[in-house]
Amino acid sequence: MEQKRALTSVDCAALVRELRSYRGAKLDKAYLYEDDLVRLKLRDFDVGRLELLAEVRDPKRIHLADPERVPDAPGRPPNFAMMLRNRLSGADLADVRQFEFDRIISVEFEREDANTTLVFELFGDGNVAVLDAEREVVSSLDTVRLKSRTVAPGSTYGFPDSRFDPLETTRDAFARRMESSDTDLVRTLATQLNFGGLWGEELCARAGVEKVLDIAEADREQYDALFDAWDRLRGRIKEGDFDPRVYTEAVEDAADDGDEEVPRRVVDVTPVPMAEHEAADLHAEAFDSFNDALAAYFHRLTHESVGEGEGGGGGRDRPDFESEIAKHERIIEQQEGAIGKFEEQAEREREKAELLYANYDLVDEVLSTVREAREADRSWEEIEARFAEGAEQGITAAEAVVDVNGAEGTVTLELDDHRVELEPDAGVERNADRLYTEAKRVAEKRAGALAAIEDTREDLAEVKRRREEWSTDDDEPSEEEAEETSDTDWLDRSSIPIRSDEGWFERFRWFRTSDDFLVIGGRNADQNEELVKKYMDNSDLFFHTQAHGGPVTVLKATGPSEAATDVDIPDRSKREAAQFAVAYSSVWKDGRYAGDAYMVDPDQVSKTPESGEYLEKGGFAVRGDRTYFEDVETEVAVGIQVEPESRVVGGPPEPIEERTVTSVRLEPGRYAQNDIAKMVYREFRERFTDQSFVRKVASADRVQEFCPPGGSTMVDQ
Repeated sequence: MEQKRALTSVDCAALVRELRSYRGAKLDKAYLYEDDLVRLKLRDFDVGRLELLAEVRDPKRIHLADPERVPDAPGRPPNFAMMLRNRLSGADLADVRQFEFDRIISVEFEREDANTTLVFELFGDGNVAVLDAEREVVSSLDTVRLKSRTVAPGSTYGFPDSRFDPLETTRDAFARRMESSDTDLVRTLATQLNFGGLWGEELCARAGVEKVLDIAEADREQYDALFDAWDRLRGRIKEGDFDPRVYTEAVEDAADDGDEEVPRRVVDVTPVPMAEHEAADLHAEAFDSFNDALAAYFHRLTHESVGEGEGGGGGRDRPDFESEIAKHERIIEQQEGAIGKFEEQAEREREKAELLYANYDLVDEVLSTVREAREADRSWEEIEARFAEGAEQGITAAEAVVDVNGAEGTVTLELDDHRVELEPDAGVERNADRLYTEAKRVAEKRAGALAAIEDTREDLAEVKRRREEWSTDDDEPSEEEAEETSDTDWLDRSSIPIRSDEGWFERFRWFRTSDDFLVIGGRNADQNEELVKKYMDNSDLFFHTQAHGGPVTVLKATGPSEAATDVDIPDRSKREAAQFAVAYSSVWKDGRYAGDAYMVDPDQVSKTPESGEYLEKGGFAVRGDRTYFEDVETEVAVGIQVEPESRVVGGPPEPIEERTVTSVRLEPGRYAQNDIAKMVYREFRERFTDQSFVRKVASADRVQEFCPPGGSTMVDQ
């Protein structure tokens, strides 16, 4: 049996019921691992420490975890985690909700200064969106821009289109939904009623009906039996009456060593016992709560080994390359399946559009008949009856009509084995255009899936390369290899050592000039205040843009522990500091390609405003003569440095390109900050043979730290 790797809608409903009992818990800290695993550390006054894990890609899961089994905190929190901490530290868990019967869970937090909601999307590619009190997206792991919905910073969060919600359905609505299908019972439950394959089969088993029975042969008796089975189950969900199980099966081809117990692997976790699993003779282990069962299941799914050899995960110190490879191969298989479905769907939509033109007169006759009837105040029921009479009389156009939907205002025609839903008011041409547009949208999704599968194939190749390196006998580098020279071609190296030495200045914006002077800038008003009060010495230089909304920029003449002395700072370094001040200011946000900046000595900067004036937080009064830098280009470079430290750096192009093994230039453009960061990250991955090095030192989050706020685009070089 294939192992469960994602929560079902029923799982989500049960999980939410349990998690809501922890309302009032306070959030201590938030973490992000591997770009898709969010950990929320909370304190419940009755239970104590709680660890909520949410993973949205593979596997897709949310549950409380054993505090002893949570991963160690990352050494350096990415921007997304820092944003969560800023918004959520000390906040109270207010509620946990499931969106309708979808695999979407919202976790709501309240704090005196702001309320925040985390939306975990456990479908498709998976995503996490952070919303403010007005449901505006503050940030998200991925930006989604579709015709039907948008998830992007600054936009109002859009849930997917509503689907049938069995949690709230009635017996009659359930039966009507079943009757409208044209397939068998289990597929109708899985797709039309949104139960999915597993629970579709389970309801059939509980109701005692034949799951492959065609809808045309089913009657109200079967529908009532299925509804009763569901009604009992949803009653248990709403009341929190769970009896959770983790199901395991014997590992195929496992060696039979007499009295030794045959190794088993987990295959499913459910909030209640499953008749289907019992019939399949799966071993069941009971748990006190569904959260406990989920935690145990996904821990074993991630960590258990099925033994040594080809199926095993390797020794204690050896990375589990086989599991990683299997995971990537499984993702590729799923992505290939999705691409095939996109191709088929796009082709179907195009065929439907072409059929409208091929049967233009017939389609036009049907649509005109509906429009005229509606203009004459005929009801939809009367229109449907009129088409039925026409079909009995052998009228070709009426015979083509297979459905009239008054609620949606549509009519469905059957043309050459294709059912085409049409909007009568739109006419033939506009209906065809709508279908062509849908085909184009699906084709664009296919293109996105092709790009995603290439990324996964690269990840797979990287794991296989690391496995080969691990297996090589001569892993230790020779003395010649250990003595790297400036001629080393780092881009072609299969393995690059990481040299880490984080500086005190790295929490600010920063770069080193061509003459090796450190320049630091504030990211916000608090950092602006801190730079001037704590880090600006008498021998330093202060820079700021003429435009409002720029960071405080300080060119350091000495280090923080060195005595301030008179230092001759070259004009080149001053010009680069001015360019840095302009690039990370509102000049870039406004899409301008040049701006002005000025330079003054530290003693000209004061927090004391002029008489009758007021200084905002992070603002300063500057008095005396200024040195101006006019028409400074708003262009930055972001690159990867290997020696003497391995890190991402960014700033004015000239000094950055001198110090990095490869870099990308940016100028004001149309891509949001997080989007351009991902584009740059992918560009770096294409340039380096050792992609694991890029992933560790130049993730999209770290690249984003050096991307100016506002829209950007990459410059062709």
